[in-house]
Formats: sequence, C-alpha cells, structure tokens
Amino acid sequence: MAPFLAYEDKGADTPPALPLVLVHGHPFDRTMWAPQTEAFSATRRVIAPDLRGYGRSPVVPGVTPLSRFALDIAALLDELGVDRFVLAGLSMGGQIAMELCRQFPGRVRGLVLADTFAAPETAAGRLARNEMADRLLAEGMRGYADEVLEKMVAPYADPAVKAHVHRMMTSAPPEGAAAALRGRAERPDYRPLLTRVTVPALVVVGEDDEYTPVADARAMHAALPHGELRVVEGAAHLPNLERPDDFNKALEEFLTRTDT
Repeated sequence: MAPFLAYEDKGADTPPALPLVLVHGHPFDRTMWAPQTEAFSATRRVIAPDLRGYGRSPVVPGVTPLSRFALDIAALLDELGVDRFVLAGLSMGGQIAMELCRQFPGRVRGLVLADTFAAPETAAGRLARNEMADRLLAEGMRGYADEVLEKMVAPYADPAVKAHVHRMMTSAPPEGAAAALRGRAERPDYRPLLTRVTVPALVVVGEDDEYTPVADARAMHAALPHGELRVVEGAAHLPNLERPDDFNKALEEFLTRTDT
C-alpha cells in the first residue's frame, strides 16, 4: 500500500546508527529540514515527511489533532519498515513528537524537542488559533507569512533563509494549515509525559525565539529525566535553518550518545 504522506528517505540503515525521523512545524514542509537531511544522511537513514495538509501530502480540511499527525507518521514508518528511531520535532513538530512518545513509547529511542513547549492550550490561545484558522481560510497565507517572517527567523537572518521560510509559508495550503491550528487549539498537557520519558532527550532553542522562549525550553529540560539543553545563539524560532552548523553539532553529539 502506498504511504499516505509524501516524504524524503535518504541514507541507508547503518548499524548501530538509528534512523532519524524529522517532523516539521507549522506552516512549513519537509524542506525545513534540508540542512539536517543533507548532513546526517551520510551516516544514517533520515526520514522527513510532509505532514498531512502541508507540502506534497494530501490536504484534509476540518480539524487535524496532534494525535492524527502522530498516527500518520507511525503508519509511514510501518510502511518503511522502521520500528525504532530517534525522533526530532520543531515547534508544532515537537508537540507531535511528544504525542508519538505518548502513543508509541517503545519505538522512540531518542527524543529531540526544538523550539517547542509542552503546556496545554489556554482559553485565549484556543480562541486565537481558531480565529487565525478562519483568517487563513478567508485570506490565504501571504499576509500571515509577511507578518510573522521576522519572528519565525530573526530579523538579522540570512536573506536566503528568510526567502526559504517565506516560500514555505506562502506555499502551505490554507485548508491544511487551518486544520492544524484547530487541532492545536485542543492541545493536551504534555508536561506529565516528559517526566516519564526514559530515553535520552535533547532540548534545543534559539536564543532570540519569541514564540517559544528559552524559559519554555528550560522548563522542558527540567522535566526530562535524561535531558540536556542547548541554546543556539544568533537564532530565533528556526535555529536549524538560521544556524545549521551549531544546530547540527548539537544534534550530532546527541546522536552519537544515543547510538552507543
């Protein structure tokens, strides 16, 4: 059966290297992980899907909860014959990664949470996400992309990085982005889950991230029994694109420890 999700699958299974699964954020696609796919596929299998509603994956209007995203990824990995893996997610992708840990704790052998947070949605946040979903359906993505670009990446980010991020946002289907926003508006509390994560974990955050500040990263790090924290200087919400060398160094050191 053909997988539901579009995806990139690079590199080869190289014992003892665990496959690396990369989960993008909103409103992006798998090309968000291009620097990491290129760097790490030389030594291990790297799988980066487009979430439903994004990139080249099917668009399903309505409401897409985090649990549905997680089930999609698990089904893709089943199709690809990947049982155990290191899981990395950024922003919404980090929350999907936490949901995957909740549903499939025995499959995740290492966890990377980048520029995300574990707290449940607030009443104000629920309202704001649903209002934004309505706006995206009515207006499309460009106005939103123009407004948030210099929060997604720092104002001082490389112009090529800015162009890539803006292109991903404006290319995102409004129906898929709106469905994800409505799903995130019902986000559960993942903080108790973090205290039960027994595998190695890495928390990464851009020093200048306004969406998920360093304080959020420190709180997740404190909750994880086997966690470490890396703060990436000179980056905002997308340090993997803004400072790929620094991000990759932290990830490489983590993967080396996870594999052994």
